Amino acid sequence: MTRPAWQDVPRSNLDRFEEIARSEAPELAHTILFQIRREYPYLHLVEDESGELLALVGIRRAIEGFVSNLTAGAHPRVPPEMFQEFGRGEGLEGRSLDALQAIYRLGVRLTWRRLAEIGQQADIPAPAMYELAESGFEYLDGLVEQSVRGYAEAAARRASERLRLQRQLIELLLMEHRGDVSMTLAERAARIGWELPETIAVGVLMRPAREAVAPAVGQGVLLEMESEQPRMVIPDPETAGRAETLRRATAGWSGAIGPPVPLAAAATSLRWAETAVQLIKKGLLPQGEVLYCTERTEELLLLPAEDLIDAAARRCLAPLDGLSATQSRRLAETLLAWIETPGGAPEVAARLGVHPQTARYRLRQIRELWGDAIDEADQRFEMLLVLRALRLRGDLAPAQD
Repeated sequence: MTRPAWQDVPRSNLDRFEEIARSEAPELAHTILFQIRREYPYLHLVEDESGELLALVGIRRAIEGFVSNLTAGAHPRVPPEMFQEFGRGEGLEGRSLDALQAIYRLGVRLTWRRLAEIGQQADIPAPAMYELAESGFEYLDGLVEQSVRGYAEAAARRASERLRLQRQLIELLLMEHRGDVSMTLAERAARIGWELPETIAVGVLMRPAREAVAPAVGQGVLLEMESEQPRMVIPDPETAGRAETLRRATAGWSGAIGPPVPLAAAATSLRWAETAVQLIKKGLLPQGEVLYCTERTEELLLLPAEDLIDAAARRCLAPLDGLSATQSRRLAETLLAWIETPGGAPEVAARLGVHPQTARYRLRQIRELWGDAIDEADQRFEMLLVLRALRLRGDLAPAQD
């Protein structure tokens, strides 16, 4: 390895260089800060407990530390805590590190310019000054590295705080409101920069795996991943393109999104979404996608009322009790097709996929079993509900188009 040129500089020259540089460090720090404030007038400067500007203290310490380590033959080390604090401040304010890095570069450039002049005064050879320049760039990298650490810490803290506030807002939104809480909601929403919408829809998700990454639902959608079943609050759900964005974001997830409701009725949307998720778990609604409750009205109205449907079925379909299971099922399917079809036997046959003569035979059986009751509007409507519920459960064959 090549011997560092600084090691060949006479000790008296090094002492002279350090003496001048350290004595001028305070003035140089003021000069650098003055130039920084000229170029970055919006910069917010914070004072320490003694009333001195932290930025000024940091610049001075950076210069003194750099010079002391360099003349001692050691690798210049960055004072970590102060520059981490600078990065932390940028993170907490929600700014990027671009401006801070530009300020560091400006400070290093001004410092190098003055140290080069001091090097001439102290008769420091050119090769040693070249090494000083290289060390200055390394020092700059160290400043940035420490600030990035502080910035990352602050960003993580800020994100954690936002998630906490967001969870609180979601909990408040989903409560059953008995009074006017609009002011409280507005205050909570303002703390995370969320604008209260006119309408919302609430979604409930089922994790495809315990370690599943949160879906990228987009800006404005509140997502709460702490629950066993993650929840999301969708503002203005009927906005053009919103549904397609959510479909792409939740690809591979199962779940349901409740109907759009006014803001104060969020709990209602949540209830429908939770009802749909229960049906998904039972295998009565498909998995592998996030369903919209408004597209599953029939299932959501009929399937949860299982006990009520069973009781109604026993009464409405009592004429089938004396038949075999196969006969009973065929006649029930025919009865449903007849109620749903405006035509006669040919249309029923086409819907069931059987011969028209078979359809006529079954319709005669139905007429014999039910008599004139089959023509009563209320009776037909109740049987329609019962038979459709049975078909949704898989107890009857699906209708053919």
